[in-house]
Amino acid sequence: MKQVNETFSQRYEVKKSIFISYLTPIENFDSLMKTLREEHPKATHIVYAYRKLNEFNQIVENQSDDNEPKGCAGQPTLAVLRGEDLINTALLTVRYFGGIKLGVGGMIRGYSSSAKEVINIASLITYEKRIPVTFKTPYPLVSRYEHYFKNQKIIFNNREFKSENVVWNLELTDDEIKEFEKFEKSL
Repeated sequence: MKQVNETFSQRYEVKKSIFISYLTPIENFDSLMKTLREEHPKATHIVYAYRKLNEFNQIVENQSDDNEPKGCAGQPTLAVLRGEDLINTALLTVRYFGGIKLGVGGMIRGYSSSAKEVINIASLITYEKRIPVTFKTPYPLVSRYEHYFKNQKIIFNNREFKSENVVWNLELTDDEIKEFEKFEKSL
């Protein structure tokens, strides 16, 4: 499976209809939808599809045709996400009607092609399952942990400075956990 860690956009035109597609990490979906509605008030439709993993490691999918004829917009967009094996990713397409009716087949091709165009320019990365890890360290060891995380290119989500120790919250892959356990044993 693959995913993106930043937002990409691409413009596609067919018979004067303009399709502007955005490929974004799932955590940006709501804010991007709000931004697109504000920036494109005259757009005819804003169609979306997404695929994400839930807490049980199951794939959850959703899509919207945004008042396009049923099955002509969201479903083809979702099919492209499936075909590219993208996860934790949303694809939104803003459509401006160009005055020429595309028909059902034309709209399916338009939304699919627009989705493929933005995926083609995107930097896709391999999905790695991350496991939440929380641990405590005494204050004298904080700089060693910071140094280790910097060298391993691990970003810690949060750390809390308590009176007796520091509580760290990370998300690590299985391999990173194994290496981290070795590091801790070496202290």
